[in-house]
Amino acid sequence: MSAQDKVIITCAVTGSIHTPTMSAALPVTPEQIGEQAVAAAEAGAAILHLHARDPEDGRPTPDPEVFRRFLPTIKQATDAVVNVTTGGGHNMTVAERTAAGRALAPEMCSLNMGSINFGLFPAAERFSEWKHDWEPEYLEGTRDFIFKNTFADIETILRELGEANGTRFEFECYDIGHIHTLGHFLQRGLVKPPLFVQFVLGVLGGIGPTPDNLLHMKRTADAVLGDAYRFSVLAAGRHQMPLVTMGAILGGHVRVGLEDSLYIAKGEKAQSNAQQVAKIRRILEELSLEPATPAEARELLALKGGDRVAF
Repeated sequence: MSAQDKVIITCAVTGSIHTPTMSAALPVTPEQIGEQAVAAAEAGAAILHLHARDPEDGRPTPDPEVFRRFLPTIKQATDAVVNVTTGGGHNMTVAERTAAGRALAPEMCSLNMGSINFGLFPAAERFSEWKHDWEPEYLEGTRDFIFKNTFADIETILRELGEANGTRFEFECYDIGHIHTLGHFLQRGLVKPPLFVQFVLGVLGGIGPTPDNLLHMKRTADAVLGDAYRFSVLAAGRHQMPLVTMGAILGGHVRVGLEDSLYIAKGEKAQSNAQQVAKIRRILEELSLEPATPAEARELLALKGGDRVAF
């Protein structure tokens, strides 16, 4: 089986959506993030999508120095592709969100393809006691919050991370309009194939997590991007495994991880990121699909290689 037929597993290790109260398994310190990332790679993840958190209280941080506390550990222990967020966390400026990508020049960065409402506030209603005072305020604050990524912001990120550092992108599309926006940048020649497009379903403010919506996203991407793209699927919460499995059946790649869902099965919280990676790997193999190695992922996505990063 050639690399063209393999399925890339991405693991989103911690993110900026869930807070420490929600799960004891959520990694927050650099040591925990590094350990869980390495274990996820050993379980079969070819790409590690990474955020950083304040080691003291677990809140999202854009500080490149915090990233430097776990990225070398990952690089030394595994060949997995490191993908650094430019989504950061709520209330960060674009300059803050992209600081780590600019400083560390990773092989990949995420890139949200538009400004959207990004509602986390319903989660605040599920808990009455919190580990940290910042958590309920952080979640409730998304009731009146817009995640900002304008055309100018995207152009800046493409220039300062892509052109300057040779970083390629996980283009995160939370709705149909985001696919058309990516098509606009493709027409202008500001992004180059193969585009790695992440269909994001189930975030409050974005497209809903249904099979029909996933098919709609793929049909739209086929029409707008033609053969210039490869797609992956992530789905929030309980929709994670069903929709990423559907994505693989449709010929796409998959993303799992505690950023996207805290569960491994109905009513059962995941014990680690590696547990989710192992589960989707088993599903893929039962479908006679083979997970891609990091080297095969680099080939499929035309990445620059792990020896050309700044960490």
